[in-house]
Amino acid sequence: MSEMEVQSMVLGMVQTNVYLVKNKTTGELLVVDPADSPDRITRKAGEMDGKPAAILLTHGHFDHIGACAALRAKYGIMVYSEENEKEVLMDTSKNLSGSWASPVTLEADRYVKDGDILRLAGFEIHVYHTPGHTIGSCCYYFPKEKALFSGDTLFCESYGRTDLPTGSSHDMEESVQRILREIPPDTAVYTGHEMFTTIARERKYNPLAR
Repeated sequence: MSEMEVQSMVLGMVQTNVYLVKNKTTGELLVVDPADSPDRITRKAGEMDGKPAAILLTHGHFDHIGACAALRAKYGIMVYSEENEKEVLMDTSKNLSGSWASPVTLEADRYVKDGDILRLAGFEIHVYHTPGHTIGSCCYYFPKEKALFSGDTLFCESYGRTDLPTGSSHDMEESVQRILREIPPDTAVYTGHEMFTTIARERKYNPLAR
């Protein structure tokens, strides 16, 4: 039986999926892409009887980082981001907060890179650098639990837009194809927006699948 419990919340003006990932053995909890409403995320963590241990960012757009600073301060936890995403996190024009919402910048506590293996909250987490939506977009793969948190790289039968600052349609195609090639088909995919999916489904129906 899996030690992982995943609960999701849809928060913020762009309806972002925020994930709370609890290790049922240790009670520790990871927050993936805390979009907005830190009080609501805190309340959900309490309902899950989980102790936040870290924040994982799939990328730096304002609609994925809005509650980061408040949660980091409240729990004294670290924020993880892919190393190439620093320029997006620190630039209001690139993270879109300057034009879409209140300007916000964020400095991650630890910058990770492709191939890194994190051990947080009792989980083993593999980092995949998946540029395309932004230059430092990444996915977090939990091999034992057969779970992938894909941010705005891979959606259900779709993929993230590539026309925003630091985006690239060429990179997106390569990133999606790599994920579909390297991640096992029975993996659950927790996407940044809208409904969840699986690698098997995306291998069959995603427009970027070979």
